[in-house]
Amino acid sequence: MPLNVQDKKAIVAVVGAQLAGAQTVVLAEYRGIPVEQLTKLRASARDQGVYLRVLKNTLARRAAQGTQFEPLADSMVGPLIYGISADPIASAKVLQNFAKTQDKLVITAGLYNGKLLDVAGVKSLASIPSRDELLSQLLGVMLAPVSAMARVLGAVAAQKAAGAPAPVAAPVAEVAEVVAAPAEVVAETAAPQASAEPAAAAPEAGTEANETPAAE
Repeated sequence: MPLNVQDKKAIVAVVGAQLAGAQTVVLAEYRGIPVEQLTKLRASARDQGVYLRVLKNTLARRAAQGTQFEPLADSMVGPLIYGISADPIASAKVLQNFAKTQDKLVITAGLYNGKLLDVAGVKSLASIPSRDELLSQLLGVMLAPVSAMARVLGAVAAQKAAGAPAPVAAPVAEVAEVVAAPAEVVAETAAPQASAEPAAAAPEAGTEANETPAAE
């Protein structure tokens, strides 16, 4: 069913509003993709906060006029689906991940931060970890010392339960992963070493305290 003038204006307004708050736009051809597959793609896009829509290129060009995405106009050719996202990598990641399983979706171009991207550029952008992935990696790094300490304590408890003597010290690598020793702990550790040094020899019985030993 053909769109009337009011419908076209409404679409341009909606897409223009999406572009105003976007950092990235990715274009992809979608020839021959079954409707159910496109439905799954749209659901994935919604979950990632990506505005995904099949658009007439004339309307897309009109919506992009006066925005940072206007340079994409020359790439708006053929049956295209548009991925628009405020997150810098979300639209690239959604479309690239879908293209891995559906070869009929072909990424053609993109634009991020005012720079045009070719297919390789979109793929590179999609390979960057998302915010959630980075947070997960950071959490793993933060929990690593705790895991190391738990392994050390678990080994000590197991040895005690078996009646074996507890190790004198945890392995250096394990302890180094846990935490650097605070200054006061270092001082307490050094104290026994200092006290273990041999004391000055006491004067022999019958010898004056201030007597100077004869030179040999």
